Amino acid sequence: MLFNSFVFALFFPIVLGLYWILPHRWQNRMLLVASYIFYGYWDWRFLTLIALSTVIDYVVGLKIGQEQNRTDAGAARRKKRWLTASVCASLGILGFFKYYNFFSQSMAALLANLGLNPDWFYLDVVLPVGVSFYTFQTMSYVIDVYRGILPPAKRLDDFALYVSYFPQLVAGPIERASALLPRVINKRVFNRAQFLEGLHLIFWGLFKKVYVADNLGPMVDKVFASSSPTGLEVLFAAYGFAVQAYCDFSGYSDIARGCGKCMGIELMLNFNFPYISRNPSEHWRRWHISLSTWLRDYLYIPLGGNRGGTFSTYKNLMLTMVLGGLWHGASWVFVVWGTYQGVLLIGNRMLAPFFERSRSFWNLFPSFIRRIARTGTMFHATCLGYIMFRSQTFSQIGDMLNAVTTWRGLPDWSLAVPLIQFSLPLVIFEILLFAWSPSDPNEHRRIPLLLRGAIYGGLFYLLAMHGAAAESFIYFQF
Repeated sequence: MLFNSFVFALFFPIVLGLYWILPHRWQNRMLLVASYIFYGYWDWRFLTLIALSTVIDYVVGLKIGQEQNRTDAGAARRKKRWLTASVCASLGILGFFKYYNFFSQSMAALLANLGLNPDWFYLDVVLPVGVSFYTFQTMSYVIDVYRGILPPAKRLDDFALYVSYFPQLVAGPIERASALLPRVINKRVFNRAQFLEGLHLIFWGLFKKVYVADNLGPMVDKVFASSSPTGLEVLFAAYGFAVQAYCDFSGYSDIARGCGKCMGIELMLNFNFPYISRNPSEHWRRWHISLSTWLRDYLYIPLGGNRGGTFSTYKNLMLTMVLGGLWHGASWVFVVWGTYQGVLLIGNRMLAPFFERSRSFWNLFPSFIRRIARTGTMFHATCLGYIMFRSQTFSQIGDMLNAVTTWRGLPDWSLAVPLIQFSLPLVIFEILLFAWSPSDPNEHRRIPLLLRGAIYGGLFYLLAMHGAAAESFIYFQF
């Protein structure tokens, strides 16, 4: 069920109306049923998988909690076994449904090159929508219970709602149980200001998705489908995809957070003005925050983080980003993109001493010039990564990079029209948001009321009169 569909426009008001007339326990039961209806709307067979994952990690959480209360010598060993079983089950589910086709095709190609029959490797495995998100969510729960950060959930229905809560189920944010479970377990009270903020987020998310992302999509698709795009076309497509990807994914997160706020359940901020970042580290503190912090806490730090010296730190950064790239999709292209992100992070650390030594030179320039230069450089480094991310094959990556670096072909400025038309309203509103509230892109209430009303009127006109037809969200494929 798409947020930007007529079906959801009927579904959510009905759920919301029932929600606020029911007592707390029945709210949770109704939300659980609604979440399974929401998820099963794509394919009812997916419900079996999410239910299986939920039951496994609920039972494992209880078992680990029981072992934590014991003092015998074998308690720690049994805890670790339960953790291992849970992680293997979660990664097994994720690996089979998301990566079987990828690895089987790679193996089949290798066997074919050796003259062997690869047919028995083929198995058409359907990727369940959102499996990457809820698998990471249940894994973090079991790991946090193992670490003693939170007690295991006592009620299966509460835990099932945490796993399947429909606003953030299929594309995040990836919520930690320590944050979301208490909000599920505890009683919610209607708050008018919170409710209105939720409506703002839903509207703003729909605008970003329907007006900006879905209108830019055809222009980007056209260039990436071209057999020989010009350098300027590739540059405009990279800019266009940067805006499309941001508006598509952050738009989903905004709608998810808005739906949660309307029900008195706060979800974490997932995007925080990512394109004003001045370096790769800052970018990943602002972009897909729930994933980047998950990779930090459950992969990078357990690998050793920055505790083992320079080489070990670089190794851990690279491994984290490569696996983060592979999380985005079952393709070697995403491995290349993840490697590129690792190179950016490592390069930023390696160049830090140089920039520190040359601080006196850079200080000769006004601070806003330095800020523009660093932000512009980081944005273009991000766009270079998007060329890799959006391409389908290695050869396409090479052709696209060759086009933009050699400035191949005659300049055609026609693509600038949709890029400006659909990006400019977003840029203007986000500049206003940042000017009034640089710490939170959704704190719209600080904008003067009259100006805010004029903005809403203009955005509603653009959305209603020039919004694109409903398209699936990009991150559903991840």
